[in-house]
Amino acid sequence: MVALMAITSVFAQETLTIDAAKKGAAISPDMYGIFFEDINFGADGGLYAELIKNRSFEFTYPFTGWVPFGKVELLNENAPFPNNPNYIRLNPAPHHAKFTGIENEGYRGIGLKKGADYRFSVWARSVDGKEQRIYVDLVDSRNDIIVRDTITIAGTEWKKYQSIIESNVTDSHAKVRIFLNSRGSVDMDHISLFPTDTWKGRENGMRKDLAQALYDLQPKVFRFPGGCIVEGTDLATRYAWKNSVGPVENRKLNENRWHYTFDYRLYPDYFQSYGLGFFEFFQLCEDFGAEPLPVISCGLACQFQNWHEGAHAPIDNLDEYIQDAIDLIEFANGATDTKWGKLRAEMGHPAPFNLKYLAVGNEQWDDLYVERLEAFVKVLREKHPEIQIIGGAGPYASGDMLKHLWPEMKRLKVDLVDEHYYMAPTWFWNNAGRYDDYDREGPKVFAGEYAAHHPNRGNNFEAALSEAAFMTGLERNADIVRLATYAPLFAHVDGWQWRPDLIWFDNLRVVRSINYYVQQLYSHNSGTHVLSTTSNGKVLKGENRQYATACYDANTNEVIVKIVNGTEQPTNYTLDIKLPKKSKIAGEATLTTLHADDMLIENTLDNPHNVVPHKTTVAIANGQTVQIPAMTFSIYRIALK
Repeated sequence: MVALMAITSVFAQETLTIDAAKKGAAISPDMYGIFFEDINFGADGGLYAELIKNRSFEFTYPFTGWVPFGKVELLNENAPFPNNPNYIRLNPAPHHAKFTGIENEGYRGIGLKKGADYRFSVWARSVDGKEQRIYVDLVDSRNDIIVRDTITIAGTEWKKYQSIIESNVTDSHAKVRIFLNSRGSVDMDHISLFPTDTWKGRENGMRKDLAQALYDLQPKVFRFPGGCIVEGTDLATRYAWKNSVGPVENRKLNENRWHYTFDYRLYPDYFQSYGLGFFEFFQLCEDFGAEPLPVISCGLACQFQNWHEGAHAPIDNLDEYIQDAIDLIEFANGATDTKWGKLRAEMGHPAPFNLKYLAVGNEQWDDLYVERLEAFVKVLREKHPEIQIIGGAGPYASGDMLKHLWPEMKRLKVDLVDEHYYMAPTWFWNNAGRYDDYDREGPKVFAGEYAAHHPNRGNNFEAALSEAAFMTGLERNADIVRLATYAPLFAHVDGWQWRPDLIWFDNLRVVRSINYYVQQLYSHNSGTHVLSTTSNGKVLKGENRQYATACYDANTNEVIVKIVNGTEQPTNYTLDIKLPKKSKIAGEATLTTLHADDMLIENTLDNPHNVVPHKTTVAIANGQTVQIPAMTFSIYRIALK
């Protein structure tokens, strides 16, 4: 106790000086956002609310996810959807006491909630034109039928049939079973099951609780669709955005580059239906109030897996890739009488999405990347000078790749440079001053992927608190750092390949990690202008694991002070706020704290509120001493009048 008192008394002598009389650099209104990549079953089986796996029988092994029984055929002649040619035929079983049908396991099971409605749909036809019947069963994890519905199919033309089915149980690992209940044959394709209660009630919609978690972050920028899936394991499996738009039934399946990338976390049933495609991404950006930031292929496959130049598009054969970029801008912003603007309107959004950012390439490096990016920059500057181009600094926080690429990015005059850092918490503790000495005359910084990787790779409190400390440096250097997004975003507890991740979920539940709350607190308290913040004349950026930054919010006339105490002792600061003329402190502040006594604690599905922000109103005055508890992230919103 004596030692504790001695340490505390040292910090009690410090003064935190905030110059609110002189506004510093403007903070980008797009500063804090989210980055989506379809890893860890983030799209199909995650945010995308479809419950049927391999709904169009287009996986490499067409019955993946399905168990056929009786007399089932796989066909592809005269298919209703050219990009997804496979369909099945259910023929009567060879014995009157047997049945023909097919059963789907979903994504590590199908999550059903008692009292919830589900929209079953199928494209089907009767082979002989006569009326035929199919049963649609929801089956629980004990193999008992929850509910049965009957659908009558007639006519030889393909038609969409649908039914609303209510579940009378809650089960996270249910199944869907379909079987023929007549003596004729039925063809079926694009078999689908969605909860009717999706985000915004959309039929091809998002899982509501996961989308709500994103909305609650109040993200200001949304980077999509990756990440390494933009590159693909090879160019054939890169993310082709044009395959992700148009009628959902005809979007061509893609092999997810993560499905058997890691031999210790193999998921060979991991594909991309593109049901969550570029239209839906843009739509979500609009829902969230976030600026869209799509990433497109630059003609390089993943360089970690392809070291030889022959794996990539030749430098003199990039027209297809550059045209994809030009067409994407037209899809997002073009008039409805243009080819791609017309498609956007046909999909239900005549108004433009007002795209202003475009990233070319993901984690590419060396001159292979530079020369391709240069080709993109030349065309984009000529045809779309209004678009801000984002180049990359490679996959690492330091080293030869980053050192080589930054001068090249300046030469090419890209608008922002995407930096990535997946590092230990110690790195984050020690690098709050990373951008203090960056060149202010070149491109701005986009912290496009970052996360503190604790040795146990958990979303624990130490990782989150170290990120909060590091982010004080992002805000303090807002003149150079314009955008920041944590990564990855989602992970299914039964299907993850990479951790830590911001949001974890199973088939029915979601948990927001402690890291999530750090991101949310920054997004909700971003302010409009940086304010000079010092303690005894020095910037607090890690000495004795103390960190602080402050900003002014012109929208609310508040000074926002963020302080991180990364030690095991409380610290005291006397507030010295230099106020503008004719301004004074209103007398109270909103105080939000994020604290834990255990650095290894995590939020879990069973205990999602182990560590969450706590908000209170406190009296505040200039010259007042405030105490920052041990291991705490504190935010004061101080009202002025």
